[in-house]
Amino acid sequence: MKYPQSLLEQIRERIAVSDVVGRKVKLRRQGREYAGLSPFNKEKTPSFFVNDQKQFYHCFSSGKHGDIFRFLMETEGLSFPEAVEALAAQAGVSLPAPDPQMQRREKERASLYDVMEMAARYFQLQFNSEYGREARAYAQKRGLRPETLSTFRVGYSVNSRDHLKSYLLERGVSEQDMLDTGLIIKPDDGRATYDRFRNRLMIPIEDEKGRVVAFGGRILDPDGKPKYLNSPETKLFFKGTMLFNAHRARQAAYEAGSAIVVEGYMDAIALHQVGVGHVVASLGTAFTEQQIARMWRFSNEPYICFDGDRAGRQAAHRAIERILPSLKAGYSFQFVFLPNGQDPDDLVKQGGSEAFGEVLRSARPLSDVIWEREREAQPADTPERKAALEQRIEELLRLIKDERVQRQYQMSFKSALSNLFWQQERDRRDQSRNRYFTGGGAKAGQGAGPSSALQASSNVSRMPEEGQSTEYENCLIGLSIHMPYLFEQFAEQILAVPFQKSSLEAFKYVLSHLIFDKQARTYADIYAECPQDLKGLLDEMHGMEVRDPSGKISQPWGWRLAGRQRVHQLAYGPSRLFLERLFQSYLNVLEIREIEQDLNREMAQLSGSVSEDMFARIQFLNNEVHRRREENLREEHELSELYNQMKAAGVQANLIDVLAELGQNRSD
Repeated sequence: MKYPQSLLEQIRERIAVSDVVGRKVKLRRQGREYAGLSPFNKEKTPSFFVNDQKQFYHCFSSGKHGDIFRFLMETEGLSFPEAVEALAAQAGVSLPAPDPQMQRREKERASLYDVMEMAARYFQLQFNSEYGREARAYAQKRGLRPETLSTFRVGYSVNSRDHLKSYLLERGVSEQDMLDTGLIIKPDDGRATYDRFRNRLMIPIEDEKGRVVAFGGRILDPDGKPKYLNSPETKLFFKGTMLFNAHRARQAAYEAGSAIVVEGYMDAIALHQVGVGHVVASLGTAFTEQQIARMWRFSNEPYICFDGDRAGRQAAHRAIERILPSLKAGYSFQFVFLPNGQDPDDLVKQGGSEAFGEVLRSARPLSDVIWEREREAQPADTPERKAALEQRIEELLRLIKDERVQRQYQMSFKSALSNLFWQQERDRRDQSRNRYFTGGGAKAGQGAGPSSALQASSNVSRMPEEGQSTEYENCLIGLSIHMPYLFEQFAEQILAVPFQKSSLEAFKYVLSHLIFDKQARTYADIYAECPQDLKGLLDEMHGMEVRDPSGKISQPWGWRLAGRQRVHQLAYGPSRLFLERLFQSYLNVLEIREIEQDLNREMAQLSGSVSEDMFARIQFLNNEVHRRREENLREEHELSELYNQMKAAGVQANLIDVLAELGQNRSD
C-alpha cells in the first residue's frame, strides 16, 4: 500500500529517532546528537550518530543512513509497510482504511487464518493424545526436546481419511474453507473430500507475523511416500515467497549480524534447538527472486548450507542462476558445504553448535562457487576448451543486472582466467623438467578462484616482499656487468622498471653512469671505474677472479653468473643471441610484475561507484597482463627448446673459455 507523505511526516514528528534507535543501541548525548556503537558492524569506538532535529541516523563504519522507518527495516527485517504499521501504532496515528475490495479480501484471509490456527491446535492435541504415540517416539528419536516441540508447535495428523475434516466441520468450518487452505483434497471423480495429511509429524509453517499459513508433514510409515509433504499454494501460502522460521529468526539475525539458510524445516528446528536462532529454511524450493530479497532483509550476505556430496554441490550450482540476476552492490551469499553425508541435523547432534560454527568458518563466496562449477564442467587444456570456458563465464555474468557488480565480476574472472591459463602452461613445462631458468613461476594454484585471482597473479613472477632481491634482478645486473652492451641495448627498460632490492635499484644507475658516461665496454672497465665501496656488490652479482696459491685460475671473472640460481645455461656455451633473448625475457617478467602491481593499486581504490574511465583502465591493465604473459610464454618455450638442443649435444663447454669469450668487447 502507498502511504501519503503527510502521514509519514506525522509519524516522524511524533517519534524521536533516538527513541526507536535507543531500543537497540545504547546512546550517549554528544551536543545536539547522540552517539553509540554501530548496530551494523562490530566496533569498539562509536561511529553511529543520531540527530533528532534532522530526523536521521548515520553510521560511518557501514555508510548506512536513514530515518525511523529505514532503521526498523535494516535491524528487524521488516518491509516498508510493516515498518509503517509498527511505528504508526506506537505513534497513535491511524492508517487510512483500505478500499472495499481489499477489505473484503482481508476479511476472507482473516477467516482462513482462523481455520489454520484451529488446524494447528488440532494437530498439537493429536500429538499429545493416544493417537500420537508413534509421533512422540519419532520426535524423541530425532532428539527434539519438549521446549522445542512447544516452540515450533509440532503436531500429528491421524492416519484417517477424514479425522481433521470431521473435527473442523463440528466447529463450523466449511469444506470450502478447508479446500481454500489446502487442508483437504477434492477428488476429480466426484468422490468425497478427504484429509491431505495422514500419519505425519506436522510442522506449522508461519508467516513473518507468526500466523500459521501452511503445514509441512513428515511421513511416519517407513514405506510411505512422499517423505515430506507441504501444503499446496493457497490464498495464504505462496511457497516461492516464504521462509520457514522467518518471524523467529529476524531478531536473532540482527543480533548475530548474519543469517543462515538451510533446505528443510527439520534442519532449521535442529539448529534452533542448539542455539543457532538466526536460521531460516527455503522449504526445499529453488530460490526465487522474492525469497532472495527476504533473505537480504536478514543479512547482506547470508550463509546458504548445502550437503557436501555430489547432489549438494549440484544444488548449489543450480542456485547460481537464480541468484546472479538479483545481485547488487553489498549483497551476495556465502556458500557452506557440509561434511559429506551429513545434514545440519546430523552435524549438531554429533558436535553441537560448535561443529556447525566450524563449518560456517569455511564458507566460500559466490564467485568461487561459480569458478568451481565452470572449471569442473570441462577440462580447459586446449585452446578450444579454454575458449569454451571463457564463453560460459561471459554468458553467465551477463545474467547480473547491476552494472557495477557485473563489472567487478568481469574484472575478477578475467584475472582468474589469465592466471589459470598462464599457470597451466607453466606447469606443463615444469613437468618436463626442462625449464631454462630457475627463477619465477611460483605455484599460484590451478584451481584458484576469482576471489583470490589478484593475489595469485602476483605470484607469477615470484614477487618478493619489499626490500628483497629476486633471481631475475640478480641475473640482469650480473649479465650487465659481464656484457655491458646488454645494458646499453636495454637501458630504457632497465631504468624504467623498479627493482625490489634497494641496493640493486641504486646500482643500476651507477652502471648507467659507468657505461654511458665513463664509456665502460667490458667488465674489466666496470671494475676499474666502479667506486671502491661498491666492489663487494660487484663481486656478489658477478664474481671476481680467484686463483689458487700456484697462480692457476680456480674461479674465472663472472663465475657467480653460472650458479644454479643464476644463468646456469652458461655451462653449455650459449650464443650471444641466446643470452640477449634470455635477458629480454627476464626484463619482461619484471615489467609484467609492475603492470600487475598497477592493477592491484587500481583495484584497491575501487569503491561502490566505478567510473567509466576507471573501468576502462582496469580492463586495459587486465588485457595487457594477459597479452604480455602469453608473449613471454611463447618466448620462454622457444628458449627452452634451444637450451634442450644444447644439452642434447652432450658437450659441456669450458666455463673459463665461455666467460672469457663473452666478456670481450663485442666490437673487438
